[in-house]
This record gives sequence, C-alpha cells and structure tokens, in this order.
Amino acid sequence: MSNFRTPDVLERRNAAAATKKALLEKFRAAAQDPALEQARLQRVAINEAREQRAAEREAARKIREAELAAETARQAELAAAAKREEERLEALAAAEREAQNDALLAEQKAARDARYAARKAAKKQRRRGY
Repeated sequence: MSNFRTPDVLERRNAAAATKKALLEKFRAAAQDPALEQARLQRVAINEAREQRAAEREAARKIREAELAAETARQAELAAAAKREEERLEALAAAEREAQNDALLAEQKAARDARYAARKAAKKQRRRGY
C-alpha cells in the first residue's frame, strides 16, 4: 500500500479541466457534423410544412364558419318571411271570419226585427178587430 497516493487538489483540477475540454471538443465536432445540420434542416422544413397545413386548416375552418353563418342567416330570413306570410294569412282569415260573423249578426238582427215587426202588426190587427 505504500505505492498508493491520493491525488492532490491540483491534479484533480487539471483532470477535471481536461475532461471538460475533451467533452467540449466532442460537442464542437458534433456541431460541425454535416449530417446533424441536415437533420436540423429537415426538422425545420417539417415544422414549417406543419405550420402551413395548420394555417390552411384554420383558413378552411373560417370559410366553413362563414358559410355556415351565411346559411344560418338565410334560413332565419326564410323562416321570418314564412312567419310573416303565415301571420298575414291568419290576419286575412280572422278578418274574413269577423266579416262573416258581422254578416251573421246583421242577418240575425234583421230576422229578429222582422219577427218583432210581424208581432207588432199582428197585435195592431187584433186591436182593430179586422
């Protein structure tokens, strides 16, 4: 065990610096590698294509929403027109029913007045005796 000695601080520091330098050189060499640069460019191209497709989908979605809104507005306008036409026809039918009712009431009144006049004439005739 006499040959074993512990490294002092200076040796440990130099060994750590050498290890760091070796890792840094390895990283720089990897960064200079054209295959890695090619892979990075491919990833950038894929990401740009993905963003472009997303933008196209968003534009298509907005177009569909605009068409849907226009269709909804058109349906609402048609429903409103149908409702106005229905209300107009209902008003005409109500006016016609009212006119028929008024005519019926006038006819009933005329019949009632005729009966009254006949009764009065009969009473007058009875009083005169002839």
